[in-house]
Amino acid sequence: MDQFTITSKQRNVLFGFMGLGLLCMIITFLGDDMFHTRFWTNFLHNSVFFTGIAFMGLFTIAAFTTAMAGWYTLIKRIWEAYSMFLIPGLILMGIVVISVVGHLNHLYHWTDAEAVANDTILNGKSGFLNSGWYAGGTAVIVGLWVFFAWKMRSISLDEDKNGTTAYTHHKQYRIWAAAFLPIAGFSSAAVIWQWIMSLDAHWYSTLFAWYAGASWFVSSIALTIILITYLKSKGYLEKVTQEHLHDLGKFLFAFSIFWTYLWFSQYMLIWYGNVGEETVYFQQRQEDYPVLFYGNLLLNFIAPFFVLMRNDTKRKYGTMVFASIVVLFGHWWDFFQMIKPGARITAMEAMAHHGGDHGAHEAGHSAMEFAMGYSLPGLLEIGTMLGFLALFLFVVLNQLAKAPLVPKNDPYLEESLHHHVELHGDDGH
Repeated sequence: MDQFTITSKQRNVLFGFMGLGLLCMIITFLGDDMFHTRFWTNFLHNSVFFTGIAFMGLFTIAAFTTAMAGWYTLIKRIWEAYSMFLIPGLILMGIVVISVVGHLNHLYHWTDAEAVANDTILNGKSGFLNSGWYAGGTAVIVGLWVFFAWKMRSISLDEDKNGTTAYTHHKQYRIWAAAFLPIAGFSSAAVIWQWIMSLDAHWYSTLFAWYAGASWFVSSIALTIILITYLKSKGYLEKVTQEHLHDLGKFLFAFSIFWTYLWFSQYMLIWYGNVGEETVYFQQRQEDYPVLFYGNLLLNFIAPFFVLMRNDTKRKYGTMVFASIVVLFGHWWDFFQMIKPGARITAMEAMAHHGGDHGAHEAGHSAMEFAMGYSLPGLLEIGTMLGFLALFLFVVLNQLAKAPLVPKNDPYLEESLHHHVELHGDDGH
């Protein structure tokens, strides 16, 4: 079947999970501290995570198009559909912006004018870390992503109807793809510094944008493998074969290793440098949040490394789906540990300042004290994540239903249809 149709059962299941996510957010909000820190960190966490996956869908298409790759053509509609989630992503991040500008929370230390005035480091970064840049940067950059996503998808869909052997649509598509790549590189770094890295405002890493971007990319590939497997089970994407799965598996494996390389480089160089304002980031997580810290490596390096190291495992749908679920959850966990510790300390300091001893008690006295939703994801965090995932899939499936799954006039379609991977033994050597 070439035309996907979303069924009422699929809609009901997704609405059910969205309802679960909404309920979890309401419960979190009602049982939260005076600044609703757990609620806002959960909202920021999932908004950034799924908006990033959507961004990576667009980035992947742009990169493969510019590289003149052809193998992915049969699955590019999925990444086009991912890119359309950037529209809800802009709305979600807009809500975060309103909460920051309106001082509805204390996620970021740099939003406290008194703290900035009395802190040399915060004052030195205030030219970039301020509400104006946060709001304007988010609106302009994500808005620019939305424009490119809309433009490239429009060209792709029009190619289905009006494509010719002159391939004018594809030539135009390649121009837009090439133009997007440098914009994507610089702009994604700018927003990830503001959205995530500035939660630990005294700390910085020049590798952070690469690190977070690799996490987004691996998550995007993992979700793609899961979605392809599901669609094939329903009779769609018949032309997508083990050869395409094998290539996706290689990306999943390779970029899990690349993510680990960036993790280790960041950790090792900062630790070796032994500069207090930098090492505190890792020391805090390693000592106060050991399950998050070591669980991150277990889920995102050790598990995919041993499961995907052999060539034949990348050609088995069951194994690939299992590995993809682990990796998708693992990188959601990764963003959890990027966000929660820094935001928790900022909120605790704000509560101690605003509420005295009661505020300090409400915050949990110490960053080392175990607290569900901070030290580990709780059921409310899992439920919220499932709600956001359902929203993401709802948008994606509706976009898939609006166009044929096979881009019939794409000049690389034949290459994708006859894609074949050379195997050199089970161990890949």
